[in-house]
Amino acid sequence: MNPSVKQWIDRLWGSVRLASDAVADLRPPTLSRQLQHEQVLRPVRPGFIWATLVVAFLLNLLPWGRAIWVPDFFAVTLVFWNVQQPRKVGMGIAFVFGLLMDVHNGALFGEHALAYTLLSYGAITLHRRILWFPLSSQLVYVFGLLLIAQLASAAVRLWVGGASTGWWVGLLSSALGAAIWPLLHSVLLAPQRRPAKRDDTRPI
Repeated sequence: MNPSVKQWIDRLWGSVRLASDAVADLRPPTLSRQLQHEQVLRPVRPGFIWATLVVAFLLNLLPWGRAIWVPDFFAVTLVFWNVQQPRKVGMGIAFVFGLLMDVHNGALFGEHALAYTLLSYGAITLHRRILWFPLSSQLVYVFGLLLIAQLASAAVRLWVGGASTGWWVGLLSSALGAAIWPLLHSVLLAPQRRPAKRDDTRPI
């Protein structure tokens, strides 16, 4: 990778880490608040994880997947599982699906692979911090991670002298991805949630 591009990505990632620290300082959640909203979940099945990733990937392959008003469903789903199950969904999966996306879109080979790998790395690195915050505050982290992936793709295209879309396209795509985070969070966690009716004879 070009040293100037690598330094630019390193500075961008450092800025995101500083911003996340600032958010944490502004609203540090207490342990009692976390325990109040904590819910015991069933173990997730690997087949369900793979099924959701494949469905999200197929949604990106639909004809309207390139429209600017359509978020990157696979990117948001990848962030979700990187945060919820970092040991089961890693950067290797992100890299493979990124290569498949490059082949489908006819893009520069490795463009989406790099973007999804950086996205996965960031989500795994920050997964404990993200889970510590309520769902509304997690949107800030999700938006920042998606924006980094968009900027990485733009940097690769500029590095090879290709055309790049306007900066507002990446900003809009990241905002739309963050907007569907609460819905995606509820849908993907639904099979793991325990029944609302509680058995008083059991401790949990």
